[in-house]
Amino acid sequence: MNLDLFSESSDNATELGRGGLEKMLSDATSPVHYRLRLGNHEIDMNARIGSPIRLEYLGEIRCVYCDKVTNKSFGQGYCYEHFTTLAQCDSCMMSPEKCHFDQGTCREPEWAEVTCMQSHYVYLANASGIKVGITRGGQVPTRWIDQGATQAMIIARVTSRKLAGLLEVVFKQHVADKTNWRTMLKGTSEPLDLPALRDQLVTECRPELDALIADHGLQAIQLINHAEVRSLDYPVDQYPEKVSSLTLDKQPVVEGTLLGIKGQYWILDTGVINIRRHTGYQVVLR
Repeated sequence: MNLDLFSESSDNATELGRGGLEKMLSDATSPVHYRLRLGNHEIDMNARIGSPIRLEYLGEIRCVYCDKVTNKSFGQGYCYEHFTTLAQCDSCMMSPEKCHFDQGTCREPEWAEVTCMQSHYVYLANASGIKVGITRGGQVPTRWIDQGATQAMIIARVTSRKLAGLLEVVFKQHVADKTNWRTMLKGTSEPLDLPALRDQLVTECRPELDALIADHGLQAIQLINHAEVRSLDYPVDQYPEKVSSLTLDKQPVVEGTLLGIKGQYWILDTGVINIRRHTGYQVVLR
């Protein structure tokens, strides 16, 4: 697909692109650089900051898997049929410690071989405070950007998604495993000493970690104590004092001055909107 890069300024009447919304693309520059792909257009969203924008919902949602029209989006962009049949929508994607691949009951074992049976990382991040999370190797640092983290650091490498989930279960007894998105959008988190927090966490979890390593082997679970802390900053001119959420289901036209972008959120002077949450929604951006 040939993409036209739109970076020039325009007024509200100028159509920048139309098509199905999807997660913004990002580059780990300073600040993070965001691009939005809409149909045949790729829009430079950083260039829109400080300008009025208008997002118009066309009243149609298309499944990101089969492209069929669906009355409701399930699991960030799927129709109900594929939300209930695809392995990528199974509950073990949200709770990887529940992976049932070894039981022979995976919905799509070939897909799982490529997606789940590969190296994953366990990390600490600072978005709305300290949290633990997991991601595939190829998703660093994209995963951290999508969460709006200002600091992040890998603390373990494992050979499968399930093992990453088992480690996360151990660690989240002591630290959060979710980002408070409202807190994240109110400003930049105070810097944390992630190496010190990692060392403290490993010490607190040592009995459980030793048991997992004994069960699965040193080659399968490698704790990492030398990773660098990655710092990230975002293109935000002004953070909101109060976070008001906007959704296209309730408000088919979202418009205002774009004050910044963090995570997968647009920060407008009229509220904030989660672009990824509207995956598959057919829209026009002006």
